[in-house]
Amino acid sequence: MGDIMLKNLSNYILEDDFKIVYLPNKLDVVNYECIDHFDTDKIIVRYSGGIVVIKGENLIISKLLNDEILVLGIIKNIEFK
Repeated sequence: MGDIMLKNLSNYILEDDFKIVYLPNKLDVVNYECIDHFDTDKIIVRYSGGIVVIKGENLIISKLLNDEILVLGIIKNIEFK
């Protein structure tokens, strides 16, 4: 049982799947590759399966890590291409 718990913990910590979590006026983007475009109305994020276009107003990146960003602002549209 200890091996299964260790494996599950390892998978959680080392998760490399692309993921977006939306909360009102917040968008957490995890395991992206790069930011292709950024201004206050549009952010384009590239990931292994394509790109995500985030459109809105007063968009800012409040957290920027190697594999995670937190976008704040009025998010109006999220497109996957």
